[in-house]
Amino acid sequence: MIDLLVVGGSGLLGGEIVRQSGAHATFHRAAPETENRHRLDLRDRAAVLDLVRHLRPRVIINAAYRQHDWAITADGAMHVAAAAAHIGARLVHVSSDAIFSGNAVTYDERSVPDPTTPYGAAKAAAELAVRGLVPDAVIARTSLIIGEGEVSHIRNVQQKVLFTDDVRCPIHVTDLAAALLELRNAQGVHHIAGPDAINRLELATLIARRDGLDETALTPGRRAETGPPGPLALRLDCAWTQERLTVRLRGAREFLARPDPAPRTDGDTTPR
Repeated sequence: MIDLLVVGGSGLLGGEIVRQSGAHATFHRAAPETENRHRLDLRDRAAVLDLVRHLRPRVIINAAYRQHDWAITADGAMHVAAAAAHIGARLVHVSSDAIFSGNAVTYDERSVPDPTTPYGAAKAAAELAVRGLVPDAVIARTSLIIGEGEVSHIRNVQQKVLFTDDVRCPIHVTDLAAALLELRNAQGVHHIAGPDAINRLELATLIARRDGLDETALTPGRRAETGPPGPLALRLDCAWTQERLTVRLRGAREFLARPDPAPRTDGDTTPR
């Protein structure tokens, strides 16, 4: 028996949970940097059950998804939930703000999913399966996950058009991982995102400044006019969950701020 199994341990979030906890981790292609790793195809229900039976984790955190793959995102989540129910393990399922349409001003933990994209529908279906199979599971909805120099968001900075009407609540991966570990003995729906609701252009500008890229090369645009289709403003209200956490969920304007330059130590106070 083990304490914790992280499903999707080779991803940005799963890898950070493993780093903070030393947990066992599953992977599909790229192996995580941990000795306690287990190759697993979430589409194979029997394989998921066999591994969970073998390891017998007390808690499972499912951070696995593939944006354009229903079998991984929805069916895979159902397979993990079924295996957790089979051995009586606690389950923390990581969901997404993509389950919402963006038609409401904000979304709290009581908000009902109304997805408008295939990915959002897969995430909503996963939540439904988790609720049905493990009624006391944690469903943790989050937003854009940002890491230090994280590749996909560096590419986002360098893309052609950055939408000023596409708003999310980015969260730093270390904050999210710590919050998920805190909630492993909780239950119910929790929203875990940053307090700053910012658009893609502002996010790209903050990342460019952090990483020394040319922010003047960024091109603004409007998603409503050029696509792709999907929700525009998704603001997660996390106040209820934050009150129950000891970890403070930082906003993007804070965790992407450039550090102050190191103070001079030669006694020279001349402005530079």
